[in-house]
Amino acid sequence: MSLKDLLLVLDAGPANDDRLALAIGLAKRFDAHLVGLHPSSTAEGSLSSIGFDSALFDAAMRETLARLEARSAKVRAAFEAATQREAVSAEWRVARGYPGPETVLNARYADLVILGQRRPDDSPLDTPDPADVVLDAGCPALIVPYAGRFERIERHALIAWNASSQAARAVRDALPLLKACRAVTVLAVNPKQGVDAHGQEPGADIARHLARHGIPVETDRSFTAATDPADEILSRAADYGSDLIVMGGYGHSRVREMVLGGVTRSILQQMTVPVLMSH
Repeated sequence: MSLKDLLLVLDAGPANDDRLALAIGLAKRFDAHLVGLHPSSTAEGSLSSIGFDSALFDAAMRETLARLEARSAKVRAAFEAATQREAVSAEWRVARGYPGPETVLNARYADLVILGQRRPDDSPLDTPDPADVVLDAGCPALIVPYAGRFERIERHALIAWNASSQAARAVRDALPLLKACRAVTVLAVNPKQGVDAHGQEPGADIARHLARHGIPVETDRSFTAATDPADEILSRAADYGSDLIVMGGYGHSRVREMVLGGVTRSILQQMTVPVLMSH
């Protein structure tokens, strides 16, 4: 698999520049086309439901639209200046509807969607929920933390391996990125042996598969009493100096409030390095 269409979600947050630099680096590495998508929902339904009279509503809408247009123009200018400077094939899109569904729709025509981790004060009208994108888009999502600088992925990738179909899908989707890393580690946390779990040697089979792709890979196993394996994954990522975590995303879109939990939710909330997730 090669990455030829990249979708980059750019909100108006402070982490845009680093996310843009990372996306441009990937576009240059893979000679890919980069689409910048800016969520700019007018939230007309929300405003109209407040009970404004028509004059107040019209004035509020004009003010909202002017603010959104100014913000969009600023983000677009930065995107176009950077892509032109780096000679990257690029185009600009504005998402007028709700960010989640708009991002999912555009991601269905991409090889990889790059978006930011949700900040605690982010509005659902300004940024898509990464969980929605992971579960619904049909393509891998590279989620970049809102804190820290992550302009390249090339040093070390940590694969959080639990032998599930989602993890296997994530590894396959991540192959182009894994091949670009100097080292890769397959980490199995509290693995169980057997044909209905990790096999006779946890992590060994997927490591051999990666080695046949020319990827420099090692295996590691961790046994922890922690209730949330995410803590162990993030701790090992720090120990290895990882600049990428690869893992499956787990849950069901229609009832994600009930079933999107455990490792997936914890990583999305606590990530310290970019995470590639597939569902």
